[in-house]
Amino acid sequence: MRIVAVTTCPTGVAHTYMAAEAIQKAAEQKGHCIKVETRGAMGAENELTKDEIDSADLVIIAADAAVSKERFVGKRLYEAGTSRAVKNADEFVENAIIRARVWGSSTTEASGPDQRMAADEKEGARGAVSQIYRHLMAGVSFMIPVVVAGGILLAISFIWGLDSATAGDPSYNPIAAALNFIGGGDGALGLMVPVLAAGIAYSIADRAGITAGLMCGWIAKYIGAGFLGGMIGGFLAGYTALLLVKYIKVPKSLESIKAVLLIPVLSVGISALIMWFVVGAPVSVLLGMLEGWLTGLNTSNKLALGIITGCMMAFDMGGPLNKSIFAFSMIAFEAGNYVPFASVMAGGVTPPLALALSCVLFKNRYTSEEREMGKSAWILGASNITEGAIPFAVGDPLHVIPCIMAGSAVSSTFSLVFNCACRVPHGGLWATLIPNVFDNPLMWVLSIACGTVVGAVLLGLVKKPLSDGEEV
Repeated sequence: MRIVAVTTCPTGVAHTYMAAEAIQKAAEQKGHCIKVETRGAMGAENELTKDEIDSADLVIIAADAAVSKERFVGKRLYEAGTSRAVKNADEFVENAIIRARVWGSSTTEASGPDQRMAADEKEGARGAVSQIYRHLMAGVSFMIPVVVAGGILLAISFIWGLDSATAGDPSYNPIAAALNFIGGGDGALGLMVPVLAAGIAYSIADRAGITAGLMCGWIAKYIGAGFLGGMIGGFLAGYTALLLVKYIKVPKSLESIKAVLLIPVLSVGISALIMWFVVGAPVSVLLGMLEGWLTGLNTSNKLALGIITGCMMAFDMGGPLNKSIFAFSMIAFEAGNYVPFASVMAGGVTPPLALALSCVLFKNRYTSEEREMGKSAWILGASNITEGAIPFAVGDPLHVIPCIMAGSAVSSTFSLVFNCACRVPHGGLWATLIPNVFDNPLMWVLSIACGTVVGAVLLGLVKKPLSDGEEV
């Protein structure tokens, strides 16, 4: 059987390539001919050609972010999340072969949004939840490069001092002021919410949703509805555009007017007015209550939040729970409360570091291949790429996942208790090298060290020593 596949994840890093490798290996072992296109952080690699798609018997999409399926109309297609492919690729490929269904029709005029809505309706409640998560992750994948670029440039501006961008301050520096503007709330980080909303809307309605998504995100930012409002606005804009595309019918000769005039004007007007008069006010109140609760955390609340944060960051290592707590911390981050994000990042850094340390302390618990992966896990962990722990978790989930959850819970809790704060929404341990980015950076590093040791020791205790044959 000829198979073509596409893999992608919100960050375009670990899950994208791990899923691709797993699917390719499983398909080849079953005797199938396969080519996998990866859509990573830097764009498409090993891109599928039209001839390869036309000659394929099956299309597999393993994605946690939006993938346009227009080029696969008329082909048998199977779509699921990357985690299923990573955890059990053999079963994933077998399900794809059995359950794939023809996507769209070669004679259907609108094979994008219309068919996507029809597919959502057929999938029912469970499918709807899956689609909502996928749309949200698409928005996050659009937002992350903006957040990272803005955050790092903002952090660099702090080298001259926290007030180096303020005219008249003794530490004022024009380069720092420019970097602060480019990266800060008036620049890249100010685009965070509109880009999030546009990404969600694009995932729902393709290009028809982008304009309305940007506008709803900008309104959310303007009226103080923030990150939460941006998420709601993205869904509102996307589904508004999707309905308009489906139900507004015009003659073929007027299709261009529909695309560049009717849909943009109506989708922006309808969704933006609803956002302004209906959604904005209650979301702003809810956001204010949430921000107040986060600001007023006492020690007991910090313990509970730290445990929950660490466990969510480590449980699925870049999956839905991980991204959910990240989104929660960004609500506080946008409001100027940088403590929750430091806790989230501590929980994300710890799992790969704990496994890397455990490979050093308890070598006889790991195969030679795992010990080699442990070396790269040091770098991945320090860079806040939690996915570096996935290869270990896939091989031994019942032992690995509880241990790294415990380690991350320790790191996240200590980070909150020590009131550590990070003004950069990414960067991992490397961010501590930039002056003025962290409050209590030494205590933050100590928090991670404690969580790393706890996780590594627990792994050494629960994993059994391997025989000589198993080690190889």
